[in-house]
Amino acid sequence: MSIRCWLIAYGVTDPRDAVQVLFSIRSERLLMEELDFNLLYRWFVGLSMDDQVWNHSTFSKNRDRLLLHDVADRFFDAIKQQAAAKKLLSHDHFTVDGTLIEASASLKSFRPKDEAARDDDDPDGQGGRNEMVDFKGQKRSNETHQSTTDPDSRLARKGDGKEAKLCYAGHILTENKHGLIVDTELTPATGTAEPDAALEMMSRLPGVGQKTLGGDKGYDKRRLVEGARACDVTPHVARKAKYSAIDGRTTRHVGYPQSQRRRKLVEERFGWIFKFVAAACTVVMMRRLLAA
Repeated sequence: MSIRCWLIAYGVTDPRDAVQVLFSIRSERLLMEELDFNLLYRWFVGLSMDDQVWNHSTFSKNRDRLLLHDVADRFFDAIKQQAAAKKLLSHDHFTVDGTLIEASASLKSFRPKDEAARDDDDPDGQGGRNEMVDFKGQKRSNETHQSTTDPDSRLARKGDGKEAKLCYAGHILTENKHGLIVDTELTPATGTAEPDAALEMMSRLPGVGQKTLGGDKGYDKRRLVEGARACDVTPHVARKAKYSAIDGRTTRHVGYPQSQRRRKLVEERFGWIFKFVAAACTVVMMRRLLAA
């Protein structure tokens, strides 16, 4: 494999990034220092002998611009347009699922809200990053407590008996033809996050006409079922053993078991996401450790 093909395979297309990767330069600051006096590097990135090199902070600022603006949404839309042009998408049948995404905040930061407000007023307090905190005997909830480092995160658990963590809720919507992801949503991990996100994503789908929405038992809620029917969407969610929001009027149709079979594809998509996120996390941590 040529160097160019290797770089493209690993997502390195910018000449500056290529220099940093090929020559194992640990940071953007060191990269700019190398560019300042290395004529070969200058030629590779398109700088003349007299051109001034970029400030190292340009890299982080450009990353912030990507996050603040709709670049990611436009890229995702372009991918979906390609899939639609190849007739790979279903326009009528969909599946939704969600998961908890752990916030970058320690449980030590989950303090009473009045205490968190005092910390904001006194940022030079004596408490350090790893300050010892004793929560024994305390009852903590999202109504009374809040993270001092990530106020938008919520205390949540994946199920009974599971450890509670500070989290966000991530949601994806897939079409049922091939299980391709067609929409995503990130919300606070509230008790109504799943139905609210599902209805929001369904409302963004183009076109008119009857649609179906599959989901697991977590979506068998009156809030979702009534909201979906109001939008001309038939809720093909798995039924709870008790107090189900759907009945035989929905489950008797031939499309219901088909939706239940196809909804298994969405779980595979989360598996892909976790695998690539784990790989990216390892790469980022390795880079920080090597730069230290």
